[in-house]
Amino acid sequence: MTPDPLRVLCLDIEGGFGGSSRSLFYLLRHVDPVCNLIEVWCLREGPIVTKYREIGVPVRIVPELPKVSALPRLSRSAWAHLRFVGDFLRSGDLRRSLVREIDSRFNVVHFNHEALYLLASWLRRRTKAAFVMHNRTQLCNTWFARMQARRLVADNDVNVFITERERENIRTLAAWSGGLVIHNVVEIPKESPEPYGAIPAGPGFRIACLSNFSWMRGIDRIVDVAAALKAMGREDIRFVVAGSMKLTGSLPGRIGEIAAKGGELADYATACGVGEMFVFLGHVDSPERVLSGCHVLIKPSREDNPWGRDILEALSFGLPVLACGSYERFVQPGVSGYLHPHDEGFDPHRVAADIVKLSSNPELRCRMSRAAIEKVALVCDGQGRAADLAHAWRLAHSLRNSATGALRRSA
Repeated sequence: MTPDPLRVLCLDIEGGFGGSSRSLFYLLRHVDPVCNLIEVWCLREGPIVTKYREIGVPVRIVPELPKVSALPRLSRSAWAHLRFVGDFLRSGDLRRSLVREIDSRFNVVHFNHEALYLLASWLRRRTKAAFVMHNRTQLCNTWFARMQARRLVADNDVNVFITERERENIRTLAAWSGGLVIHNVVEIPKESPEPYGAIPAGPGFRIACLSNFSWMRGIDRIVDVAAALKAMGREDIRFVVAGSMKLTGSLPGRIGEIAAKGGELADYATACGVGEMFVFLGHVDSPERVLSGCHVLIKPSREDNPWGRDILEALSFGLPVLACGSYERFVQPGVSGYLHPHDEGFDPHRVAADIVKLSSNPELRCRMSRAAIEKVALVCDGQGRAADLAHAWRLAHSLRNSATGALRRSA
């Protein structure tokens, strides 16, 4: 006998402007709609909302959705959580609406980012629905991170992780041994979309970067790589950068001086004498149109995480990837790209040498392109990962029903 469909509410903190939002959409579009009745609430209006409506998934915009997550520095975590208190208090109407709607209409709540952990904790004491938390980042080992990890374990029936690394991170912080790994979904494009008009056409070699600026994402490092290429006489190579490049945070040295004046990464590139090697697109609704106009992707992160949404989508387009870190499931050195140290061992000259190697060897790029597509087609297929997610929802629902039944029997 077919079980009754689960009614699932998915809470999305981005609305299509980031990787977690896009990853959720590509999972949900493959979930069996007969067995799972899904609704999505997004923090803000964005391009993903139209995509959901096209596949018949109801969407609601809830700008009051309160979120916070532990940050690498203790002082910044403290400040972020202090600001969260104000956001939380202002979200009273939304929170009361959530309790009513969950109790009356939903079996499962899917929190699409661990930044919703305090909201989940508040709802846990007020609703009977099953909770699934989708963990997408690694937390630095601080007091706030350990507290967050313990709450993630205590308040959610099932925790889902995008790779084994995120799972091991929370296991360590919370002294725990659970969690399910569900890799993000990417789809192999049937044809490449028209590149953005600002991307130079022709035979030149182009490197995509799909990320808003942040120090931990290492976006400033592409300027160092450009300088190394210029020193090698390769000023013909272009970096196509999509995302907000406003310099934020307390930055060191020259880039910090430019940031203090309200500058952007373009100003830093110009100050370093390589401004002509960059095309800055700003925010884009369709990163696919960036990838289709480039030959490789670069992600020079200061964190050991070479598996983000940008990397997976680049691989699905057959682009070799230059990334930082030690996890080789997706970017396999010499097979689908190259990995470099994420810490102080990062050497822009070595990265530049790999770029020159790729730019001068079409046969190597073609071989890597095939390997990249084969890898994501195997590990990130939509139907398989959507089935994994539906299993996580069913498991959470079963665990919650069992826990509720045990409490009733002991009362």
